[in-house]
Amino acid sequence: MGMTMSQKILASHAGLDAVEAGQLIVADLDMALANDITAPVAVREMEKVGGHVKYKERVALVMDHFTPNKDIKAACQVKCTREFAMREGVENFFDVGRMGIEHALLPEQGLVGAGDCVIGADSHTCTYGALGAFSTGVGSTDLAAGMMTGQCWFKVPAAIRFVLRGALPKYVTGKDLILHIIGMIGVDGALYKSMEFTGEGVSSLSMDDRFTVCNMAIEAGAKNGIFPVDEKTLAYMEGRFRRPVKIYEADADAVYERTIEIDLAALRPTVAFPHLPENTRTEWDALPIEQVVIGSCTNGRISDLRQAAEILKGRQIAKNVRCIVIPATQEVYLQAIHEGLADIFIKAGAVLSTPTCGPCLGGHMGILADHERCVSTTNRNFVGRMGHITSEIYLASPYTAAASAVLGRLATAEEVCK
Repeated sequence: MGMTMSQKILASHAGLDAVEAGQLIVADLDMALANDITAPVAVREMEKVGGHVKYKERVALVMDHFTPNKDIKAACQVKCTREFAMREGVENFFDVGRMGIEHALLPEQGLVGAGDCVIGADSHTCTYGALGAFSTGVGSTDLAAGMMTGQCWFKVPAAIRFVLRGALPKYVTGKDLILHIIGMIGVDGALYKSMEFTGEGVSSLSMDDRFTVCNMAIEAGAKNGIFPVDEKTLAYMEGRFRRPVKIYEADADAVYERTIEIDLAALRPTVAFPHLPENTRTEWDALPIEQVVIGSCTNGRISDLRQAAEILKGRQIAKNVRCIVIPATQEVYLQAIHEGLADIFIKAGAVLSTPTCGPCLGGHMGILADHERCVSTTNRNFVGRMGHITSEIYLASPYTAAASAVLGRLATAEEVCK
């Protein structure tokens, strides 16, 4: 019986010829990741047993959720992690000035790539499947064990195959694609499954589109999302990925629980209404808003900022709207300045922030008051996710978010640019 792409990566890292869905394995890790919220928990667990980091180059600690520190508790969390990194000689420690939002930073820095097996104490670690890696989120105790042993246990996931055809229309992005999929199958539609994307339509998607799609695989309950390695993948990794590229391909007779075909050309700008990512719509009545957030590990890369700037250039953000733009990394921030995107945002009336997860998790830099509405390029819109429990979050692409900021209501780019 053939194996899927994810199963092949797991088999290789477990030192096995083959694995099958449901099998329990122990696999070697290429990278173990934590942030300023999850790392201190792992550190304390390691201290209880007198543990130390086994492979100092295979650990990444990124201070991004409450950084720059918003209060004393956040500062103490970072201090704990910083002291641990220095004490253990962790090579990949990213603090203020060097850090970025972790799931944009690690691919950018070449720390993850094709064929890798990666865990992270953050649910959106599944982002790296865009590069052809098996990557998934774990708890802080599993992360602690991974840092100490260089290994992690897994239950091999079954898979759902998504066959992509055609190409996305103007103003439709990878964010619209993944929202469409989640709206179709539900937030538990891929529970503990591998979402594997194939078909000739894959080649039409940019790497940033693929990062966005894999980032939100967890919002369908998936264990991971993964794309095949093609010329775009190799071009992205060239000159940055630090290890040899290992390409795995699904067998022709690989077993999938379902196969879903999607015509990319038929997709429309899609928005997830409160309070679940599956509550998607392509049509809506006039809905006034108070805030827009453009950024996060889902949509804070340079192409996302370019899309937002395309809509905001020469226009003004509505007076009743606060628009917050957050580049995902320092490199993206600097590129936005060099390309003149920063000028566009500021002249339009937006605020341009240093990289941080901030508002996505209701941490800082954009908390919502009671009954306020926010159109956001982030990945979750649960009750109280971004602030007050009566506030509402509408998940959308950078095009849609920027258009909404201009019109002061939930809107599409076509409405602004017609």
